[in-house]
Amino acid sequence: MFDNLSDKFHDVFRKLRGHSTLTESNINEALQEIRRALLEADVNIDVVRDFIEEIKSECIGEAVLKSITPGQMVIKIINDKLISLLGDGVAELDVAKKPSVVMLVGLHGSGKTTTCAKLAMYLKNQMKKSVLMVAADVYRPAAIDQLKILGEQIKVPVYAERTSVNLPAIVHNAVEQAKTENIDTVLIDTAGRLQIDDFMIQELVRLQQVVYANEVLLVADSALGQEAVAVADTFNKAISLTGFILTKLDGDARAGAALSIKKVTNCPIKFIGNGEKLEDFEVFNPERLASRILGMGDVVSLVERAAQEVNEEEAKRLHENLKKHRFDYNDFLSQLRQLNRLGGLEGVLKFLPGGRQLSKAMSAANTKEFVYMEAMIQSMTPKERENPDLIDFSRKKRIARGSGVSQEKVSNMINQFNTMRKMLKNNTLVNRMLSSGTMPDFDSMPNPTLAMMNTPGQISKKEQEKRKRLNKLKKKAQQKQRRKK
Repeated sequence: MFDNLSDKFHDVFRKLRGHSTLTESNINEALQEIRRALLEADVNIDVVRDFIEEIKSECIGEAVLKSITPGQMVIKIINDKLISLLGDGVAELDVAKKPSVVMLVGLHGSGKTTTCAKLAMYLKNQMKKSVLMVAADVYRPAAIDQLKILGEQIKVPVYAERTSVNLPAIVHNAVEQAKTENIDTVLIDTAGRLQIDDFMIQELVRLQQVVYANEVLLVADSALGQEAVAVADTFNKAISLTGFILTKLDGDARAGAALSIKKVTNCPIKFIGNGEKLEDFEVFNPERLASRILGMGDVVSLVERAAQEVNEEEAKRLHENLKKHRFDYNDFLSQLRQLNRLGGLEGVLKFLPGGRQLSKAMSAANTKEFVYMEAMIQSMTPKERENPDLIDFSRKKRIARGSGVSQEKVSNMINQFNTMRKMLKNNTLVNRMLSSGTMPDFDSMPNPTLAMMNTPGQISKKEQEKRKRLNKLKKKAQQKQRRKK
């Protein structure tokens, strides 16, 4: 998410932290780099000018320049101003009325229909609302079918009239059905266009006259940068938007839309889509996004995501096993799969402070090691998984053949597993937490994930070649000794 901009901020902050004292010229130089980075990210030029001026007016002051940690003070000011630029606090969705009507508008290709399903799933699972989706796009081929398929996936009903093109009547009938069935929220997936035209705007105005919409949300493609802001401004002037949903933030999206849209339209961003899956959808939190952009991580979002993904039964079983000082390959496999559900190691690292730089340092081979580990564990028998000490040389050989890896990889995986098992068995802090239920100091906790990260893929090529040469020399020495005997 905004990787290029995040890297630029990281470089600027590294230089600021490197100065024991800051001068006006140091700060001007840093602000010049930030200005360039924001313009390259396609942020509105007026927004950039105001943003830089606000930072400069606070940074060039005696309180900052004579501070014990001036670099940190400047970073804090930049963070506060970035949060203010993105929006002050989380903008709540107005769905208190029953039935509440939420109208989604936007251009073709912004992901409006998929976003409609994502929002429906969020309302159903997170806000515990009953939802009815309305297929109001009667122009795009298969738009109704797409919404019906998505509705079946998330178990949300879809209202559609295939033989009618009278949109006001379709929407009116859908709302009446919602009232009859006591449904909490109606989501209207309106038709998009390749570009804004008078017919499209008039159609949306007619819909608003037929049914009062509590929320009118524009689904904007963040990859368009400033173009998305121009589209948002036009829609806002025509039909009075109540908020935005930014999509495609997982790709090479530039920050232009996210950083400019609130300032230009004075309308908040309410949700963001950061992937193709229906669960890749979250409430927009300016503070957390600013923290991610500035490379400070977003641990709160990681914890919330983990709470949703963690299987309660598996967690209880692991808890009981650790109480009995047991940790087998079934537990290890469970932890690997939970890590994959969180997006793998890279998915976790991006939420941690400095995680992007760490994930960049990791090679593509590192991420594959977890796939190999899972294949190796699945090649074991149920007895071997429950009793790790059963695995001897012949069993290693069979596991290597079954998983399609070398015996060396199997040995490395077993060593990593044994390291984790020792850490979890011997650590008194874990035992104290399990027995008393109190929260310990996490800085001194054993880190199983770090043990899992210590994979063969992290060894440099030079080191691997060196090890191969040493192994060959050892084999030759052993052969010579056998010949002598």
